[in-house]
Amino acid sequence: MTSFLKLTLLGAGLVALSACTMAPRYERAALPVPDQFPTAATAQGRSAETLPWRQVFLDERLQGVIDEALANNRDLRVAVLNVEKARSQYRIQRASLFPAVNGTVSGTRGNTGEVDSTGTPIGTTELYSANIGASWELDLFGRVRSLSQAALQNYFAVAENRKAAQISLISAVASAWMNLAADQDQLRLSAETLRLREESLSLTQKRFDLGSTDQMTLRQSQVLTEQARADVAALTATVQQDRNALRLLVGDDIAPDRLPDSFPDHAILADLPAGQPSDILLKRPDVMAAEYSLKAANADIGAARAAFFPSISLTGSVGKASTDLGNLFDGTDSWTFSPSISVPIFAGGANTANLAASKASRDIALAQYEGAIQSAFRDVADQLATRSTIDDRLAAQTNVATAAADSHNLAQARFDRGIDSRLTLTDAERTLYGAQQQLIAVRLVRSLNLINLYAALGGGYLAE
Repeated sequence: MTSFLKLTLLGAGLVALSACTMAPRYERAALPVPDQFPTAATAQGRSAETLPWRQVFLDERLQGVIDEALANNRDLRVAVLNVEKARSQYRIQRASLFPAVNGTVSGTRGNTGEVDSTGTPIGTTELYSANIGASWELDLFGRVRSLSQAALQNYFAVAENRKAAQISLISAVASAWMNLAADQDQLRLSAETLRLREESLSLTQKRFDLGSTDQMTLRQSQVLTEQARADVAALTATVQQDRNALRLLVGDDIAPDRLPDSFPDHAILADLPAGQPSDILLKRPDVMAAEYSLKAANADIGAARAAFFPSISLTGSVGKASTDLGNLFDGTDSWTFSPSISVPIFAGGANTANLAASKASRDIALAQYEGAIQSAFRDVADQLATRSTIDDRLAAQTNVATAAADSHNLAQARFDRGIDSRLTLTDAERTLYGAQQQLIAVRLVRSLNLINLYAALGGGYLAE
C-alpha cells in the first residue's frame, strides 16, 4: 500500500509539471480593415455598443415587447441551452486531466473439485474483495491539456454566440415593431385616400350623368380610386403579416396595448455615437466567437503534435480480500499497480495527416475570424453612411410632402373655379399621395438605421 501511495504522489507531481502544451503560441492577427470608419459619427457621449438596450429603445410599449421576446423566443432559448451543453462538454474534457477513481466489490463461490465416494461435492471455496482503483494519463506532452483548452475556447465561442443571438433578436423585434407602425400609417393614409377618391368619383359620376364632364375624366377618377383600393387591400395583408412576424419573434401573443397605433417619433434614441477606432469591432460577440474558435483550433494543433510522442498511463488499485464476507474489511491487504507506455511507431501516416488537418482547420478559422471582422466593419460603415445623410433626406422629403399638399390645395381650388382641368388635379393628387407615402417610408428608414447601427456596433446585450 505504501508503495502504491508513493507512486500515486509521483504521478500527481508529473501531472502538475505538465502545464505546458505543444500548441503554437497564439497572437492576435492585425485588423484586416482600416483603422477608422470611413464616415464619422457626429453625436457625442458613450459609444453605442456600451449603452444598455433600455437606454436606446425608449418607448415603454417596445420595451415590454422586447422583454417578452427575451423570455419566450425559441431561437434564443436554443442558444442558451447550447451554452449549457458546451459547458458540460468542457467539464467532461477537463475531467480527463485528473485521475478517474472507482470502487468495486466482488465475490466468487465455487466447489473445490473434491467429491465423496458417491460423487457428491464435499467442499466449496469463497473469495470476496473490495477495491478502490484509479487510472489516468500522465499528460507530459500536453495532449489532454490541449484538448481541454480547445473545449474551453469552444465554450467561450458558444457563449458569445448566445450574446450575438440576443443582439440579433432585440434588433429584429425593434425592426418588426417599427415596420408594423409604419405599415399601419401607410394603411391609414391609403384608407383616407380611398375615402376621398370615392367621394370624388361619386361627384364625377354625377357630373358625367348630367353631361357636364367627359368620359376621360370619369375614367381617370376611377383609376385613382381603384389604385387606392388595391393599396388598402395590399396593406391590410401586410399589416397582418407584420403582426405575425412580431408574434413569431416574441414567441407568444402580444397584448394589444403593447402594439403601436401610429408611427412614434421618439421611440429610439436619436444620437448613437460610434467609437472611431475600428478596433471596437473586436468586442462584437460574433467577432469574439470567431476568435475563440480560432483559439480552439490553435489548441487542437497542440493535441495533434502530442500524438507523435509516447503516452504514459497509470492504473492501480488498493483493497481488501477475504474468504469471509462478514470479515471482508479485516481481510488481507491487496494492491496492484500497472503503468503502461504507448509509443507511436507506425500509424500509416495518420498522425501526420491529423496534424496537417489541424493546421488547415486553424487556417480556416483564421480566415473566418478575419472575414467576421471585415463583415462587421462593412455593417457599421454602411449604417454610418446612411446615418450621415438620412436627416437631410428626411428634411427634404418633409418639404416635398408639404409642397405637394399646398400644390394639391391650389389645384383643387382652381379646379373648383373651372380654371384648371381635371387632369391637373389628378396629377396633384397622385403627387401628394406618393409624397406622403414616401415620407412614411423615409421615417421608417431613419428608425431602422438607428436600430441596425446599434446592433452592428454590438449593442443590445446589456439590459440595464
